[in-house]
Amino acid sequence: MQYNRYLKWFGVASTIGMLLILLGGALVTKTDSGMGCGRHWPGCNGQLIPDEITPEVLIEFSHRLVTGTVGILIVVLAIWSWKAIGHKRETKLLSILALFFLILQAFIGAAQVLWGQGDFILALHFGISLISFASVFLLTLLIFEVDQKFDADKLKIGKTLRFHTIGVTIYSYIVVYTGALVRHTESELSCTDWPMCRNGDFSLPSNFWEWVQMSHRTAAALIFIWLGIIAIHAIRHYKDQRVIYWGWISAFILVSLQVLAGAAVILTRLNLYLALAHSLFVILLFGLLTYMVLLVSRTKQ
Repeated sequence: MQYNRYLKWFGVASTIGMLLILLGGALVTKTDSGMGCGRHWPGCNGQLIPDEITPEVLIEFSHRLVTGTVGILIVVLAIWSWKAIGHKRETKLLSILALFFLILQAFIGAAQVLWGQGDFILALHFGISLISFASVFLLTLLIFEVDQKFDADKLKIGKTLRFHTIGVTIYSYIVVYTGALVRHTESELSCTDWPMCRNGDFSLPSNFWEWVQMSHRTAAALIFIWLGIIAIHAIRHYKDQRVIYWGWISAFILVSLQVLAGAAVILTRLNLYLALAHSLFVILLFGLLTYMVLLVSRTKQ
C-alpha cells in the first residue's frame, strides 16, 4: 500500500528540520550565543522580534524560530502518522517519543535562558534532542516502508549481533553525553594535544577539566573499537544480508569520521566548521544505530 505522498514529504521535512535544530543548537553552544536574547523567552531582549541584531542575537533567535516551526511540523507528523500508519507497531511509540523529547529539550533550553542550569543538566540537552531526531527519522522510514523494502521480517540476526546492536546504541548515548559535557564545562582545550592530553604524556589528568576531556576521548575510542568489531563480524557473517552488511560498514565509516573531526577540532583550536561537522557525524551515526535496532526488533534469530 502506498501512503499519501504528502505525508512522505512531511516526514522528510520534519527529519531535515530536526537535523537543523540539532546543528543550530550546536552552533548556539559553540559560539556562546545562548544569552543572545538575554534572560527572555520566548521573546528576545524584551521584544517579540528584536530590533537590534548582533551575531549572537541572530544565531539564538534563528534557532528559536526553527525549533518552533519544526515543532509544529512534528506535531502534525505525529498525528498524521498515527492515523495513516498506526497499524505498524512502532508508529505510536515513535510519535510519542518525538513529541515528548522535542518538548523536553525546548523546556530545558527555556529553563537555561530564564533561570540557568548546571553543566551536567545542560549536557543532557543535545542527547534529548537526539532522541527526538531519531524518533522522527525512524517514523519517516516507516512512512516510506523502508523496512519492507529490505524485507526486515525475513532477515536473520544471531544473538551476538543482536547484543552488540542494542549495547553499542545505548553506549553511544553515553559517548554523546560526555561530549556535550566537554563543551558545557568548557573543557575543550584543557588538553591541547591529541590523542594524549599533553605532548604524548601518558600520565593521569591533573584537574577536573582534563578528566572530562580525557573521559570523552576514552569513551570515543571504545565505541570506535566496538563498531570496528561489529563491522568485521557483519562482513564475515552477513554478506548475504546487504542492509546489515552495509549498515555496519557505514556505521564504522561514520564513527571514523567522527573521531577524525574530533581530533581536528582540538588541533585547529576549535575550528567552528569542524566542530559542526563533528556534531553532524554524531547525529547521523546515532540515527543509523537506532535504525539497526529497529531492524533487530523486526528480525528472526
